Amino acid sequence: MPTPIIIDSDPGHDDAIAILLAIASPEVELLGVTTVGGNTSLENTTTNALKILELANRPDIPVAAGAGHPLVRDLEVADHVHGRTGLDGPKLPEPEQRPHHLHAIDFMAATLEEHAAPVTLIPVGPLTNIALLLRRYPNVVEQIERVVLMGGAVGLGNRTPSAEFNIWADPEAAAVVFGSGLDITMVGLDVTHLALLGPERNEELRGGGRAGQVVAELIEFFVGFHRDTYGLEQAPIHDAVAVGEVIWPGLVETEHLAVDIETSSPMTVGRTVVDRWKVTDTVPNAHVALNMDGPAFIDRLVTRIVSLA
Repeated sequence: MPTPIIIDSDPGHDDAIAILLAIASPEVELLGVTTVGGNTSLENTTTNALKILELANRPDIPVAAGAGHPLVRDLEVADHVHGRTGLDGPKLPEPEQRPHHLHAIDFMAATLEEHAAPVTLIPVGPLTNIALLLRRYPNVVEQIERVVLMGGAVGLGNRTPSAEFNIWADPEAAAVVFGSGLDITMVGLDVTHLALLGPERNEELRGGGRAGQVVAELIEFFVGFHRDTYGLEQAPIHDAVAVGEVIWPGLVETEHLAVDIETSSPMTVGRTVVDRWKVTDTVPNAHVALNMDGPAFIDRLVTRIVSLA
């Protein structure tokens, strides 16, 4: 039986590719996509999710809009990375479908309660919606199989020298999630930076129909930022790695470690403080991704995207 999943997302180039990977993978059943303000505004992330589902001919998968801003902070978007719309690059038609009538929090709670088997949550944006879900509907925790999130790092930052964007965007929400006692796998920059995709695969992607063509155009735009910022001719497809870990268990090598979230220091706010060498007595609360075979994952990802044709 496929693993039932909900993707909580802020599309986002790599978010869009992560959603397409899930749709192309029979190992998982995508019950819905919930959206959050992060890479761009909530209005944009919701529209972008609808566009991607229609691109993949899956308008039947519901999209529920969630929190438009962090728990206690102002929203600061990443339009310098993803462009004004959050999906700059390809020209996608406006979606014909409308978002689900329920707020993302209520949609997730209802889906968890109604589904016969426990559901895996895959948040690949700021953790605002997940934190709100846990606070508003604590009774649904038993229906959450695990949380596989893209965010954080052991020793890297991409929004500040010490913090990854998704955790930095709402560190208070991250603190709630990491303190929840749920089975958490943290797929951070340490491994997502090994999953690099560049225009060298675009000819292959374009052979995969309209979805492959759009992914090639997403990559071309996304690589532009990484070229200007890091001197790279490829871009890490961060969020797809979290989805890949659910599709192919063991894709990433993890260690059960204690993770705390910095919420107050101006210099390090949003940092995932990982007790890598177990120098404290803190109880481990997350399976932290430390390594993966990046090229092998990219091969699998491209094959699945092309299969959407």
